Amino acid sequence: MQGTVYKSTGSWYTVRDASGEFHNCRIKGKFRLQGIKSTNPVAVGDQVTFRLETIGDETVGNIEEIAPRRNYIIRKSVNLSKQTHIIAANIDQVFLLVTLENPKTYPAFIDRFLATAEAYQVPCVLLFNKTDATAPDMEEEVNEMYELYSDIGYNCLRISARTGERVDEVRQLMVGKTSMFAGHSGVGKSTLINQIEPGLELRTSEISEQHRQGQHTTTFAEMYDLSFGGRIIDTPGIKGFGLVDMEPEEIGDYFPELFELKSECKFNNCLHLDEPSCAVKEAVREGRIRKSRYRSYVQMVTGEEDTYRQDPFQEA
Repeated sequence: MQGTVYKSTGSWYTVRDASGEFHNCRIKGKFRLQGIKSTNPVAVGDQVTFRLETIGDETVGNIEEIAPRRNYIIRKSVNLSKQTHIIAANIDQVFLLVTLENPKTYPAFIDRFLATAEAYQVPCVLLFNKTDATAPDMEEEVNEMYELYSDIGYNCLRISARTGERVDEVRQLMVGKTSMFAGHSGVGKSTLINQIEPGLELRTSEISEQHRQGQHTTTFAEMYDLSFGGRIIDTPGIKGFGLVDMEPEEIGDYFPELFELKSECKFNNCLHLDEPSCAVKEAVREGRIRKSRYRSYVQMVTGEEDTYRQDPFQEA
């Protein structure tokens, strides 16, 4: 039998077959011996072949094969840094929810996520949530970030999952597509999904007042069918986003504004760090490329997680 994985708990998988029936499935042991370093060899969205068998009074499925993936979103596992975690597979688009406070989404996180989406050819939409609760002193920062990513070419929307502001526009983008929702815990993913499809009644929680961070309400990735056509994948809150299988020389290709200037650099293998006559660094000096984006790029290329070069614009 063939089907689509709708839920992954790490050891059991919910698979929907062609007739719409759901089955509890597990992985055959040899899957873990085939050099798959991911913490989850099977991900939500995967197309799989499985076989049903009866054990006592229970019928369970054994997943025997995974069809080639069209794309996926992957990151380094939090607990096992040498392993990777596939968040979801075979996605038409991903919505990254961003909030500038309660909790704060930093540009470095956004840029890592966007670069990964670019690398695996998943279109990304940025949703700046909680417009109804943005403090007056934060408005300028929200506007600047919105303008930054819009100018690069990303589709950006300012929304309020709580009040429903512009949720209809998000819904229209989802018709007939498989959409993944991602972001930190507390940015409003479950609240937004409940606005889009009230019948799902996903559990939500308040922000922790002590740490001003979100509390996990989604434990495992899970896909849902939508009444207006299409499917949605809700994912657990992501705290960090480690890069997977990216060589330093290719990272610039996943920053659209850097890639656009690549051919103008003096050296065709320019990493835009210390090389002379670098078109990218010149654009940063002139304000055509935002410094926050360049800093994120440098972090990713050099492996510096929390520090920036003091003077990235000095010619060698």
